[in-house]
Amino acid sequence: MGTCWPVSEASGVGFTRNVSAAATPESTPKEGAAPVKMLAEMFSIAPGNKDHHPAIRCAVGVFVPLITLVLLGRLDLAIFASFGAFTGIYGRGEPHAVRFMLQLRAGLLMLLVIFLAALAARMGPALGLDTSAHTWLLVLATTVVAGACSVAISWLRLRPAGSLFHIFAFAAIASIPNQPPLWEGMLVAVLTTMFALLVGFSSRILPTHRTPWTRPPRIRRTPAEKRTAWLEGFGYLVAAGLAGSLATWAGSRLGFGHNYWAMVAAVVPLVGHSTRHRVRRGIQRIIGTVLGLLVLAAVLLVGLQPWQTVLVMALCQFGAELFIIRQYLLAQVFVTPLALVSTLLVVPASASILLRDRIVETVIGAAVGIVVVLAPGAWRRLRAGAERAGTPA
Repeated sequence: MGTCWPVSEASGVGFTRNVSAAATPESTPKEGAAPVKMLAEMFSIAPGNKDHHPAIRCAVGVFVPLITLVLLGRLDLAIFASFGAFTGIYGRGEPHAVRFMLQLRAGLLMLLVIFLAALAARMGPALGLDTSAHTWLLVLATTVVAGACSVAISWLRLRPAGSLFHIFAFAAIASIPNQPPLWEGMLVAVLTTMFALLVGFSSRILPTHRTPWTRPPRIRRTPAEKRTAWLEGFGYLVAAGLAGSLATWAGSRLGFGHNYWAMVAAVVPLVGHSTRHRVRRGIQRIIGTVLGLLVLAAVLLVGLQPWQTVLVMALCQFGAELFIIRQYLLAQVFVTPLALVSTLLVVPASASILLRDRIVETVIGAAVGIVVVLAPGAWRRLRAGAERAGTPA
């Protein structure tokens, strides 16, 4: 849960492009060329660009708050620190002043999501809902968060784009049955967010890393940008809602849980500059998850103490951030044990059940996301075929 991996290196979600843009040469390659090119791209690693700098920042932003909670014996608050640390992922390569403003906006939005999640966790008992009804209520609420936060991220021009982190944060916190006092959870989240802001511009103390402290330009949104933001938000709402509903329905019959992992996986393919790129990300998510589960199995065999678990999380955080832009599949090898180890840190559960749920939910979510990506193009082709069939010779 305590992750700092960016969802995208792209400047936008890409769902809108898939809805409104005509086919491009990249999206309609010669027959037989696309699979070969996709396979090559899937396993290639892009050149580095000082990726260790944001990787170190994110690792420190996760490690220090969590190890503090371990020393205080308050692991029940770890999930609030983990998601507060998400602030550090934004403004990855920006000058210090711009990074600070981006991270401040992102941090405030994440704090709002954390607060709403803590309230949502208390709604089931307050309304007298049974477990099934409460689960469906959380799916609905998480779906709304997926769409609304996607619009907010676009509106605020934050990068990475999309609402993947907000889906994860809201659903994970809202799913915890035994909530700590609200004020304690929010205090930890606020303090962690403030620490992430400090880490974000800490390199200004080094003259060689210092950038001019200039006021970022005011955000001016064109009508086209506003329309794009709403359409992208709709794409996130549809993908997350479908994946969450399917995972919940299947889980109630097959006996697995953690439906929000499917919702997170479903929005991964929505990011990208072409249909092939988006489909590739969905496939990379599945392959990377399987490989990451093998790494996790090896870690679990060792049997870690809480402080060792936090250290592993920091190392995985570093690896995820180091490769997230250069090689998404490889980044997922770090992301998977990071997410599951942090889950075990907060809510102890059977490791085998977590492994099973992770792969099943990831496959469901990624498949739904790929379908959502391909659906607009398929609809255009069907409509064009129908129009041609109805045109007299």
